[in-house]
Amino acid sequence: MRSAALVIFIIVAVGVGTWFTLSRRFAPTQGQPSKTTTVTKTTDMPQSTPVVSGKKTYGAPPPMTIDVNKTYTAAITTSKGVMKLTLFAKDTPVTVNNFVFLAKNGFYDQTIFHRIIKGFMIQGGDPKGDGTGGPGYQFNDEPITRDYTRGTIAMANAGPNTNGSQFFIMHADYQLPKDYVIFGSIDPSDTASLSTLDAIANIPVTMSASGEQSKPIDTVTVSSIMVEEK
Repeated sequence: MRSAALVIFIIVAVGVGTWFTLSRRFAPTQGQPSKTTTVTKTTDMPQSTPVVSGKKTYGAPPPMTIDVNKTYTAAITTSKGVMKLTLFAKDTPVTVNNFVFLAKNGFYDQTIFHRIIKGFMIQGGDPKGDGTGGPGYQFNDEPITRDYTRGTIAMANAGPNTNGSQFFIMHADYQLPKDYVIFGSIDPSDTASLSTLDAIANIPVTMSASGEQSKPIDTVTVSSIMVEEK
């Protein structure tokens, strides 16, 4: 009897252990733009590494240099076309200042859109190209008053106050929680920019390391981001 009971206990224990492993492996992370879709945390990454994939990184967020009374626009030139966005300097000055700083210093040049989910969003801004990279620092969230509508650009993150360099652009209207700082958008009448967005979102994808159907089969590269102020 004791042997039979021991066998039953072992079977149950193994079953529970298997369920726990699968539950962690397939945790519901899909649909949430984040700096990483694995268990890697932004806080686990080096904060002052001199080079990441050939990119200079920084030990602290940039000082404030933008003028919130001016209008800032960004032209993201990709291998699929150009997307022009108006940046919300008055609403989110810290986030816009960060984006302008990185763009002007060529941080985004030759990066890729590493995560694409048609009907949801396209995500880029990672110098490593795998969802785990950043500029070497983090900065705090700003108030979010707008909605995640088609053409909106927002910061990806790994939790509250973990913004860095990664961003996503909404391919369609989506009811996301107000956890990702919105700092600009494509003008809804800008058909050329929206066509580029569609072209990127329609890239075929395969399964990523996290088990999400979001890894582009074809590489979409950002050649440059040009910022203008008026």
